[in-house]
Amino acid sequence: MMTLYGYFRSSTSYRTRIAMNLKGLDYDYIAVNLAQDEQLKNEFLALNPQGLVPVLQADDLLLFQSPAILEWLEEVYPKNPLLPKDAAGRMQVRALSAMIGCDIHPLNNRRVLQYLRNELSVDEAEVIKWCNRWISEGFAALEKRLVADKTRGKFCYGDSPTFADCYLIPQVSSARRFEVDLNPYPNIVQIDAHCHTLKAFSDADPMQQPDAPNA
Repeated sequence: MMTLYGYFRSSTSYRTRIAMNLKGLDYDYIAVNLAQDEQLKNEFLALNPQGLVPVLQADDLLLFQSPAILEWLEEVYPKNPLLPKDAAGRMQVRALSAMIGCDIHPLNNRRVLQYLRNELSVDEAEVIKWCNRWISEGFAALEKRLVADKTRGKFCYGDSPTFADCYLIPQVSSARRFEVDLNPYPNIVQIDAHCHTLKAFSDADPMQQPDAPNA
């Protein structure tokens, strides 16, 4: 049994939950309330000095940073693979994942938005505008990539879920929360809709977590 430390709305926790569900793995869940800065308390900093979620505990092994956690899961639990068999396919999936995880998500990460609000005194309308700008720019490029792949099925790559879908679905959730117009991105919307028909994705949804409001 593994233990996942996360937060219901955290995109990095969300993508990790999706991956673990797709792998069919059981785990205990310990909520770390980012809204109350529980990630900055000594008990959690002893697990991850960065003060970031998720953290995955597997026996005496502590794993951090969701990209590394997903790669570890793929290596240790090869059943239900989330990477293609061929090197070119793996490169494509990792590149799509990085477009989201490296170039879109960090700019609407809670730490960045809290800095805008608290340190730079940016009002909430401008914070939403900031998120809209960078998510829209990233989704525009991602949509073009998806359109160009004529072999793509109902997922970001091929006919089965991959790392890329684990990354995309949480970012679509954030896009909706930040009032991004998704109409220009029909392929992204279609992938999101299809993924939500799968139990692994629906069970990982933020509002299905025990620490979600009114859960």
